[in-house]
Amino acid sequence: MNVLASPAQLRASFIRWALFMVPLILLIGFTAGQLGGPNTPWFAGLEKPAIYPPPVTFGIVWTALFIMIGVALAMVASAWGAHGRGVALIAFGVHFVISQSWTAVFFGKQDMMAGLMVLGLSIASLLIALALVWRVRRPAALLLMPYLAWLCFATALNYQFIAANPDGGPQGADGAATRVQL
Repeated sequence: MNVLASPAQLRASFIRWALFMVPLILLIGFTAGQLGGPNTPWFAGLEKPAIYPPPVTFGIVWTALFIMIGVALAMVASAWGAHGRGVALIAFGVHFVISQSWTAVFFGKQDMMAGLMVLGLSIASLLIALALVWRVRRPAALLLMPYLAWLCFATALNYQFIAANPDGGPQGADGAATRVQL
């Protein structure tokens, strides 16, 4: 017999992994969000690009994406015996750490250019992780495609913030700029 587990055992494994992965991804995303956010005088003082969506959009989209990411990772994690399973999970983990650092860089350090670089690295690392996930579970890779699309949109938005605010926005931690005229 070539069967490692019954369909019921496979479903149970997926459910256990999903019950672990979805809250974990949500927790990591929430924690990263605490490292900086749009509720700062610096961000309030920035010129907003035309493609900037209503702020409530971000919470809704990220929550949906984090749930999809958790389910996709559960699909991969529950693929016991699949060639490349561990490598795919590690690659995605590395990508996710890079991706979640954007908040601290863009909002925390108030560095839009470094934020753009983090997003570029995030997209590149996600493409690698997607190729590895695709080899393990194609439906999981497809479930990650909206996340890739959102990272591409975030990159375009970050670039637009740089174009609209070439001086980097208001200076100083409190958003106040000190100007001395001689």
